[in-house]
Amino acid sequence: MSRVDKYKKYREDMEQRINYRRRSGDDLTEEEAYFDDDNDSVSESSYGYKKSSFRREKSQKDLPVEPKKVKKNRRRKRKWWRILLLLILALLICAVVLFFKGKQNAEGDKQFKKAPVEVFNGKKSANGASNILILGTDQRDAQTSGDARSDTIMVMQVNGPDEKVKLLSFMRDTLVHIPDVGVEGYTDSKINSAFMIGEQNNNQGAELVRQTIKANFGIELQYYAMINFSSFAKVIDSLFPSGVQINAKFSTIDGQEVTEVGVPDDLNTKEDGEVPTQIIKVGKQKMDGRTLLNYARFRKDDEGDYGRVQRQQQVLGAIIDQVKNPATLFTGSEALGTIVGYTSTNVTTPFIFKNGLSLFNQARKGVERMTVPENGDWTDGYDMYGGLGLEIDYDKYIPMIDTFLDQ
Repeated sequence: MSRVDKYKKYREDMEQRINYRRRSGDDLTEEEAYFDDDNDSVSESSYGYKKSSFRREKSQKDLPVEPKKVKKNRRRKRKWWRILLLLILALLICAVVLFFKGKQNAEGDKQFKKAPVEVFNGKKSANGASNILILGTDQRDAQTSGDARSDTIMVMQVNGPDEKVKLLSFMRDTLVHIPDVGVEGYTDSKINSAFMIGEQNNNQGAELVRQTIKANFGIELQYYAMINFSSFAKVIDSLFPSGVQINAKFSTIDGQEVTEVGVPDDLNTKEDGEVPTQIIKVGKQKMDGRTLLNYARFRKDDEGDYGRVQRQQQVLGAIIDQVKNPATLFTGSEALGTIVGYTSTNVTTPFIFKNGLSLFNQARKGVERMTVPENGDWTDGYDMYGGLGLEIDYDKYIPMIDTFLDQ
């Protein structure tokens, strides 16, 4: 049979198939019938005639996806999403459980007496930031809070307009006006006196410090966190069992460079009141809670209290920097609960869980620092009791603080 005859035969068979399908109710074109492989009883190869590659590609492109495969793919996607959501939920539950476990263990520590949560009429800053007043007191376990002074007075800003963590420190001898204390319009009190005076008035030390900072520097404070010697050491040892990595620095002492310094070891004070000495070397090292506390409190080098403020900022910056390490985030939830358990604070648990992750992200951008006053930028003055204090230029520092905190 010639090629022409084969083609005629093929066309006759094709017409018969089309007519048969149309009689069955299928309104097919010739091309549709030609490419209908499921019902194709006629093979083009038997006639020596091949479909063109273009028409073959067109037919495969136009074929619908099988419903069964679509459903199978959708089921797989749903399965993986469910597994992922369940995993995230399980991690969150574990984090919450560990947080409350750490908090409960700290609150159940019979060797430690936690200061009560104080009255604190804080407000969020007008720029939307949360400013937290951090107070470090020199209260010993045998003392009441009314006997304590505030060695550390800091403002930590989170969730500010530029989404950075900021630390603003006040030197403890800075002369200010304490509301309802001293003479209106005069800076005749040391700023750390506000805490002690307030504590002696029904434990309102943190609140009086808040009022003093607001009155003198215009800073709104929303929360406070107050920690003393022993609670600081316990928190550090809980959060960093292997210690905090820090580069210890000291100024000159009597004009001489030093490689190591003997610092007071307050937590090991003897029964007769004698305070032993701990040797801390200059340079990079890991410090446990007791050593870190002694390092942060030292002020007997040539920079005096200013040097102590710088070390306090360095210590807090190192803690924030190392807490943001992803390796500590999961186990850190229990340590975070321990911190809350050992600390007198009005920071709420919902605030911690809501802002914890954003705080870590903000800390990745670095921690910005400012000290009031800067080193040597003061004149000697006296408080109402005749004690030596630091007079500062408020016309200079208030605009600097406003810029630093984006107020």
